[in-house]
Amino acid sequence: MGKIMDWLAGGLGWLLNGIVQFTGSYGISIILSTIIVRLLLYPLTLSQTKSMMAMREIQPELNELQKKYKDNPEEYQKRTMELYQKNKINPLGGCLPMLVQLPILWAFFRVLRDLPYGEASKFLGIWVLSEPDKFYVLPLLAALTTYLQSKMTVTDPSQKSMLVAMPIMIGIFSLSFPSGLVLYWITSNIFSIAQQAWLNKLYPVKQGGQG
Repeated sequence: MGKIMDWLAGGLGWLLNGIVQFTGSYGISIILSTIIVRLLLYPLTLSQTKSMMAMREIQPELNELQKKYKDNPEEYQKRTMELYQKNKINPLGGCLPMLVQLPILWAFFRVLRDLPYGEASKFLGIWVLSEPDKFYVLPLLAALTTYLQSKMTVTDPSQKSMLVAMPIMIGIFSLSFPSGLVLYWITSNIFSIAQQAWLNKLYPVKQGGQG
């Protein structure tokens, strides 16, 4: 794992510094680097979208199971897993892209530790990217975009609690993270939201939760 992290951090550092040579801005470079990384992850996103479509197709059956076994959680979980297996669905498919981002997030953290301090790493004249956001704007945006992104991808009713828990967790963590790292997370979320909206147009869902 250590070698993989070294490889990721080295690659991201090379990409970030290369873009800085053209833009002269670490903030813009973080945004562009994030977009490039997300484009490379597009095949995974497409797979996630297909998983979401399958989940929506069986949503009426999931709702029926929830009503039928509302007083028997263990039986509900058992029947739900049987339904997933029958339709060859991975219920965690919607969370996978976020999990894949974690090693990338850590690699960015290592890269941002080496950013120059002070004016050299300022973004829009407000945020010092190597330091936490003292205005709390970026942590709030991180929490908000995480909520919106999760709302578009979470389809399993049993995972609805993540819609609240994950944004709160991200917001709290962002209070102490370097602003550049939070900027990466926000940019990645916005890219995901726009990309998912575009994929939803390519794969529209019919009324009643079926695709």
